[in-house]
Amino acid sequence: MNESANRADSNTAVASDLADGDPRLAFIYQEAVRGLNHQQNLVENMNARAGSLIFATAFANSLLGGRALSDGLGLWDWIAVVLLFAIGGLIVFLLWPYHKYTFRFDPEELLHQYVDGDRPANMSAMQRALALRIKADMVSNWRIIQRLRVALQIALVLLLFDILAWLFAIAGI
Repeated sequence: MNESANRADSNTAVASDLADGDPRLAFIYQEAVRGLNHQQNLVENMNARAGSLIFATAFANSLLGGRALSDGLGLWDWIAVVLLFAIGGLIVFLLWPYHKYTFRFDPEELLHQYVDGDRPANMSAMQRALALRIKADMVSNWRIIQRLRVALQIALVLLLFDILAWLFAIAGI
C-alpha cells in the first residue's frame, strides 16, 4: 500500500512538472516559431518570384529575340543568348529542390527526447531546448536563403542586361 502511495505521489510530481510552464519561455518559444515561419514564407516568396522571373524572361526574349534575330546573328544577339542561358541557370539554382531547410521537428525524435525517456521534460525545459534548436535551424536556413536571394538579384540584373542586349541588336548598334 505504501508503495502504491509513493507511486501516486511520483505521478503527481511528474504531472506537476509537465504542467509547469514559465510564461517567459512560452513567449520566447512562440517568437522562435514565428521567426521560423517567417523564414519559410521568405523561401516560398522567393520561389514565387523565380516563377515570375521565368515568365518575364520568356516574354522578353520571345518578344524581342524574334525581332532581333530576323536580321541575322550579331554580337548583341549572342550576348543576349548567353545572358538568357545564365538567367536560366540561376533559375534552376533557385528552384532546384536540394536545399536542406529545417522548418519542422521530427515528432518521433521529440517523443523519444522529451516524453518517452527515463525522465520526461517539463514544458519549460522543452520550450527552452526547442527555442535554442529553432535558432540553430534559423541560422542554417538563413545561409541558404541569402545565397538564393543573391542569385535572384543577379538573375534580375541579368534580365535587364538581356533586354538591353536585344534592344541594341534591334537598333543595330
